[in-house]
Amino acid sequence: MENNILEMVKKASLAKAKLFNLDTKIKNEVLEKIAKNIENNKDKIYFANNEDLKNAQIMVDEGKLSKATFGRLKLDENKMRDMIQGIYDVIKLDDPSNKILWARELDENLVLKKVTCPIGLIGIIFEARPDVISQITSLAVKSGNAVILKGGKEADNTNKAIFDLIKEAVSSVKEFPIDAVNLVFSHQDIKSMLELNEYIDLIIPRGSNKLVSYIQQNTKIPVLGHASGICHIYVDESAKKDMAQNIIKDAKTQYPTACNSVETVLVNKNYPYIEELKTYLENSGIKIIENPERYDYEYSDKILAFKIVEDLNEAINHINTFGSRHTDCIITENEENAEKFMTRVDSAGVFHNASTRFSDGFRYGFGAEVGISTNKTLARGPVGLDGLCVYKYKLFGKGQIVDDYAKGIKKFHHKDI
Repeated sequence: MENNILEMVKKASLAKAKLFNLDTKIKNEVLEKIAKNIENNKDKIYFANNEDLKNAQIMVDEGKLSKATFGRLKLDENKMRDMIQGIYDVIKLDDPSNKILWARELDENLVLKKVTCPIGLIGIIFEARPDVISQITSLAVKSGNAVILKGGKEADNTNKAIFDLIKEAVSSVKEFPIDAVNLVFSHQDIKSMLELNEYIDLIIPRGSNKLVSYIQQNTKIPVLGHASGICHIYVDESAKKDMAQNIIKDAKTQYPTACNSVETVLVNKNYPYIEELKTYLENSGIKIIENPERYDYEYSDKILAFKIVEDLNEAINHINTFGSRHTDCIITENEENAEKFMTRVDSAGVFHNASTRFSDGFRYGFGAEVGISTNKTLARGPVGLDGLCVYKYKLFGKGQIVDDYAKGIKKFHHKDI
C-alpha cells in the first residue's frame, strides 16, 4: 500500500474526532464559503469539464465509454445551479448530530440517553457525475463526518477543479480540520481504501453494478448503496389514461440514465387502454420491448420492458423477484390496491400515482444526497443528513454499580423522561 494514501486516511481519521462536537455555526460558515467559491469560479469548472468532455467523446467513439456515462459527465448550467443551491439548502437544514432521541431514567440519578452522532470517516467512490463532490462534501460537513472522495477518471479535471475550490474554502475557516475533506484519483487508491477497515467506517459507492459489486466483494468495511436501479411501474386496471401516460413518459424520458428511471412497465390485462398506452410511449420516443428474455436489466436509455400481467399479485411478485429494491410505483384509483402494493413491495421507495423520478434526496427536501441505498440497515432510499448519522448511548450516573442491582439491594424502575 502506498504511504501517501495511508497517511491521508490516518489524518482524516484523526480529523473526524474534531468534527464530532463542532459548532453548527462553523459548519454553516464552511458551507457558505464553499458555495460562494464555486459560484465565483464557475468558468474554471466549465473549462475543466469541457476538457473532460473532449477526452470522454474520444472514449465514446472508441466504445470505451457509454453514452449514458457521457451524459452524466456533462456539467451544464442547470446542474451547476442545482449544485450551488444544494449547498445552501443543506445550510438551512437542522444539524442532525448530538440530538437526543430519547432519555430514560433507569433508577434515581441513573439516566440513559440515546444520542445521534456522525458515522466517522466515510469513503465515497463514484463514477462520472462531478457535481457529486459538492453534494457529498456539504452533507459530510453538516453531519460532522470526514470524507475521502474518489471520482471516475473520466471526470478527473472537473473533480479536481471543484475540489480545489472546496479545499480553499475549508482552509479559510481555522476551526474546521482541513484533513476532514480529501480527494484521491487512482484505481490503486480505491484498492488501498478498501483495505483500511481499521480507519474507514463506511464505504458508499455510486455507479454501475460492476463498481458496486467489486467494492462489496473486496472490503471488510460496511458498504451502503445500490447495485442497480431496476424500477417498475404497475398500471392497475382502474388507472386513468392520461395519468398513466404522463407518469410513465416522465419516469422514462425525463432523465433516462438516472437510477430512478423506470425500466419495466407492468400492465393489468383488464386495463382498457393498453394499445393506446403503447402507441403514446412509442410516439414519445420510447422503444417498447414486450416480454424480453430477461427482466433484471437496467437499460439506462429510452427503452422499456413491457409486460401484461394477470393481476396485482402477479405484479407484486414480479417486482419482488426481478426488481432491485430501489423505487417502484403503482398507478391506480383503487386505494385498497394501492395500499396492498405499497405494503408488500419490498423496495426503498414505493409510490402511488407519481413518477419514480421523485426518488431523490433533493426532491425529498434533504438538500442533497450521498446516494440511494437499497440496504435494510442504517439507511434506506435517498441518503441525506440523517442517513449519515448513527447513535450512541450515554449513561449518566452517581457512582452506581451493577452488583447492587444483581443482589437486589437496588431495583431498576426504567422510567422514560
